[in-house]
Amino acid sequence: MDQGPLAERIVAEFDGMSAQLQTAARYMLDHPSDVALLSMREQARQAGVQPATMTRLAQHLGFEGYDVVRDSYAAAVRSGYPGFAGKAGAQLRSQKLKGDRAQASEMLDSLAAQFAQLARPDMLDRIVAAARRLSAARRIYCLGLRSSHPVAWHIHYVLSLVGEKSVLLDGVAGTGSDAIGRATNDDVLLVASVLPYTRQTVEVAEYAAGRGVCVVAITDSEVAPLAQIAAEVILVPTQTPSFLHTMAPAFAVAEILAAVVAGHGGEQALAEIRRTDEHHAALNVHLKPRLGKK
Repeated sequence: MDQGPLAERIVAEFDGMSAQLQTAARYMLDHPSDVALLSMREQARQAGVQPATMTRLAQHLGFEGYDVVRDSYAAAVRSGYPGFAGKAGAQLRSQKLKGDRAQASEMLDSLAAQFAQLARPDMLDRIVAAARRLSAARRIYCLGLRSSHPVAWHIHYVLSLVGEKSVLLDGVAGTGSDAIGRATNDDVLLVASVLPYTRQTVEVAEYAAGRGVCVVAITDSEVAPLAQIAAEVILVPTQTPSFLHTMAPAFAVAEILAAVVAGHGGEQALAEIRRTDEHHAALNVHLKPRLGKK
């Protein structure tokens, strides 16, 4: 978003504001996307003013409170996002013009570039830092909803093979987030969400962080809601020629994190894997390889 919906009003009222209000107003002019995505307290912190100043600024502009201002900026962000249908139209036109093979090729080229991006030293540093947080945790709570669900589920699944420290926040009858109520500051919430961000995911993460639980986030932007509350953030690209954002880079990060954390388990993890193999064999979980004919 190049400028916020209140930019003209802020500029018109600017000279009549106090120094503190001008500081807050300048922040709104310079960071319109943050106004939509960040909490009022976080915006005040970044602007260098008290939260009450943001409320006074909203009232100076003719609004009852700052929540109304945030809502108007959030609506502007949503209106600028084409949604699945809008992106699907672009994909259909491109695919019709270039053909199915070109569509597949463009998607693979895009993914190849994104995986290369994940291999940069700064990204590897983030992944390693997140893995260390997870390894040190007493318990790991995994959360991902809608398209981000496979990311959280895969980490949970792999970790379930090497121990019992992982808890998947996914349950029937709306009980999925109940388990986070037992988390302490010895635990970590591993959470995944990309644009369009799922409200429940962000709310659970905010709740956990408020209780002193360390949050490790896999998301797509430094100004994403999860990035503002997480102790460790791994940024994943999501752009794709498809109408639906790609989750392949996020899933790759999930695989890497799960493998690295499992590796930290040492001999105990190895013993758990042997036990898992024995359990699967006893229940005949997997098909046995076919033997070649003699």
